[in-house]
Amino acid sequence: MDVKREVERQLSLIERNAETLLPREELAAKLERALKQKRPLRVKLGIDPSAPHLTLGHAVVLGKLRQFQDLGHTAVLVVGDFTRRIGDPSGKAKTREPMSPEEIERNMASYREQAFLILDPERTEVRYNSEWLGRLSFEDVIVLSSKYTVARMLERDDFARRFKEGVPITIMEFLYPLAQAYDSVAIRADVELGGSDQRFNLLIGRDIQREYGQEPQVILTMPLLIGTDGVHAMSQSRGNYIGLAEPPEEQFGKIMSLPDEPMPQYFSLLTDIPWEEVKGLHPKEAKKRLAWEIVRQFHGEEGAARGKAHFERVFEERELPEEVPEVQVPLGLLSPEGTVGIVDLVFATGLVSSRSEARRLVAQGGVQVNGRRVTDVKARIPFEPPLVVKLGKRRFARFVR
Repeated sequence: MDVKREVERQLSLIERNAETLLPREELAAKLERALKQKRPLRVKLGIDPSAPHLTLGHAVVLGKLRQFQDLGHTAVLVVGDFTRRIGDPSGKAKTREPMSPEEIERNMASYREQAFLILDPERTEVRYNSEWLGRLSFEDVIVLSSKYTVARMLERDDFARRFKEGVPITIMEFLYPLAQAYDSVAIRADVELGGSDQRFNLLIGRDIQREYGQEPQVILTMPLLIGTDGVHAMSQSRGNYIGLAEPPEEQFGKIMSLPDEPMPQYFSLLTDIPWEEVKGLHPKEAKKRLAWEIVRQFHGEEGAARGKAHFERVFEERELPEEVPEVQVPLGLLSPEGTVGIVDLVFATGLVSSRSEARRLVAQGGVQVNGRRVTDVKARIPFEPPLVVKLGKRRFARFVR
C-alpha cells in the first residue's frame, strides 16, 4: 500500500462538507501512523440526551462518523447522561436548565437503536460519560478546573456577550466544556466531531488532553442543518425537526414541506446526489427525489414507496391516509346536547401532549373537523360520528362511538 496516497485519499473524503478541520496536518500524521501500525483512530462524537429523538441534524455528524468507520476507524459515541445534568450553554443567551436523571433516562432509552440506523455496530463503542464523570471526587474537579482560565472561557462568543451585557454566567456553565473535554481524556480520543456550534468546546478538549499528558485530538465540525422552518438550525425544542426513527410517511411529508432555500444543503449533507444533478428540476420534483433518498436510508425501498404513496394520496389527491387511528370521546366530555368542545376533542385524539397545545393549534388554524377548519377555541362540535379530525398537515384521527 502507498501510505501517503492512502492518507490523502482518506483526508479528501473526511474533508468533504466539513466546516472546520483543525489541524489538518495533525490528522494526516495520525492517519499515517494508524495505517503503519494497523491501529484504527478513535473518533469521538458526543450526543446530548436533551430530547427523545435523534434527528436529521444528528444524521449529518453521524454520517461523517460512519465515514470514519468505513475507512477502518473506531467510532466512540459518548452519550452525555452526566453532562446533561449541567446543561450545555453553547449559543444560549441565558443559563440552561439542568435535567433530572429520570428525564435523561427516558430520552436516551432508544438512542443506541437510532444511532445504529447510520453507524456500524461492529465498529462502535457506546459510552455514557457518567462512567467516569460520576466517579470524580471534588478534589479531581478542582484539579480539572485548575487547567483552564476564566479569561480563556470568556473568549467564547456567547460567554463574552453575556459578560458584556451583565447577564449572569454560573460557574456550573464553565464546568460543562471542561467535563466534555475530560470525556476526550477518558476515552483517549484521536478525533472529535461536532456541529459548528461546538467548535470552542472541542478546542478545549485539545488543551485538556495536553494537560493530562495525551496527544491532543483533531477537531472536525460539520455545518448545522437548517430545520423545517427554513430559518433556524434543526432543534426539537423549536419543533422544526425530522426524526431518524419517525415513520416513513411522516419523514416524507416533512421533507416535502421544506422551503426551497435549504434544498442544496440537504442534498449535500444528507445524500450522495450532487445538487448540480437536481437543481434544474421543478422544486417539488427535487423534494420528492430528496425525500425518497432520505426515507430509503432509514426505512428501505419499501418504506420510501409507502411514504411517497401516502404523500401523493393525502396531499395531492386530497384523500385520507389508508390507516387513521380510531378513538372514542370520553362520555364525560359530551354536553347534554351531544356536543364536545373543540379543545377537548383535539386533546382526546391523543396526538397532542396537553390541552394548551390543543388550544394553540386551534387558534393558529391548524385544526380541521370533517374538512372544515375550526379556529374558535370556544367552539362546540356536534358529536355525530364518524368525525375525522386533522391536525396540521399530516396527523389524523377518526372518532367513533
